Amino acid sequence: MRCLLVDDSVAFLETATALLRREGLTVVGVASNSVEALGQTRALGPDLILVDVGLGDESGFDLAQLLARDEHGANAAVILVSAGAETDYAELIAESPAAGFVAKSELSAQEIRRVLGRAS
Repeated sequence: MRCLLVDDSVAFLETATALLRREGLTVVGVASNSVEALGQTRALGPDLILVDVGLGDESGFDLAQLLARDEHGANAAVILVSAGAETDYAELIAESPAAGFVAKSELSAQEIRRVLGRAS
C-alpha cells in the first residue's frame, strides 16, 4: 500500500513515516498543507492518504473533500488522523468522504487496515 502523509508537524511526519515503513507500508511522500497534498497526490498516485484534521490554518476535512473531487485523489482512500479522540470529530467524520479516523496515538498499519476493512 502506497501512502501519503499530510500533517503540519514535521516531527509527526518523521515519526509516522518511520513507524509505517517499519510495519510494511510504503510511504511515498509527505505534505504539510493542502496545496502540497494535492500536488503530491497527482505526482505520486498513492493508494492511501493520511490527513491530519488540523493543518495549521487549514482543515483536514476540507482537504478530504478536495481530494474526493480530484481525479487523482478520488482513487485513494483517505483516513483522517488527530491527536484528539474520534468522538471529538464524530459528526464531521461521518459527513466527510474519508474512510475513517485513526488517533495519532493508535497509528499503525494494523489500525489502518482495520479502518479500511470497515469502510469496504
